[in-house]
Amino acid sequence: MPRPKKLRFVSHYPVISRYMPADGEPSGALELSVEGLEAIRLSDGEGYDHETAAQRMGVSRQTYGRVLAEARATVARALLDGKSLNIGGGHHCLNTPDCHGRRHRRRGGPRR
Repeated sequence: MPRPKKLRFVSHYPVISRYMPADGEPSGALELSVEGLEAIRLSDGEGYDHETAAQRMGVSRQTYGRVLAEARATVARALLDGKSLNIGGGHHCLNTPDCHGRRHRRRGGPRR
């Protein structure tokens, strides 16, 4: 059984959850995760380097780079192929104190 994915911190949920081409009907739809959008926001919007952005999301630099590369590829495919982009899903939580507690909760049964 694979290890459960670690929740990634995001600063806020997106206000708009779907982008569509303005001219005509989209030729399909692609999914962009909320943590992927957060990675794009931190690197391209805020100008953080990978190390700082990874710390803000609470993941390793390698994981951050993987999330960012996947998100950029998804956005590029949507733009080049005229597809709509749906934002949602993924393994994330808002960067609040209650999220930190959920993230470190012990998995498994009762202690012995």
